[in-house]
Amino acid sequence: MIRVLLLALATLLALPATAQDKLPPAPYAYRQLADPAQEAKAHALMQTLRCLQCQGQSIADSDAPIAGDMRHQVRARIEAGEEPEAIRQQLIESYGDYVSYAPVVNKLTWPLFAIPVLLLVVIALVLRRRLTARSA
Repeated sequence: MIRVLLLALATLLALPATAQDKLPPAPYAYRQLADPAQEAKAHALMQTLRCLQCQGQSIADSDAPIAGDMRHQVRARIEAGEEPEAIRQQLIESYGDYVSYAPVVNKLTWPLFAIPVLLLVVIALVLRRRLTARSA
C-alpha cells in the first residue's frame, strides 16, 4: 500500500516538470509588426543580435524563450519609433557586448583588433628580410 502511495506521489510531483516542456512559446514572441517597413527594420536588427542561450544563432532564428523576449523588445521599440542602433546599444548595455555580432572596439577589445595587424606587419617584415637576403 505504501509503495502505491509513493508511486502516486512521485507521479504527481513529476507532472509540473513535464508540463513545462510542453508549453507553447509565448505568442508575442512571433507576432510581427503590421507595417512591413518596420518589420523589415526589426528583422534586420534581429539578424545582428545573438541569442544568449543558443549562442550560435541570431534571435531571429532561435526558438529559445530569451530570444522570443528579445524579439518582442525589438519589435515593440521599433514600433514606438526608436532607431535600430539605439535599440542595439540598450541591449548591449543590458546583456553585454556578446549579444551583438558587430564587434565593438573599446579599451578591453582593442588588442583583438591590433594583434592580427601587428602579426601581419611582423610576417611581412620577416618575409621581406628573407627574400632580400636570398637575392643578395
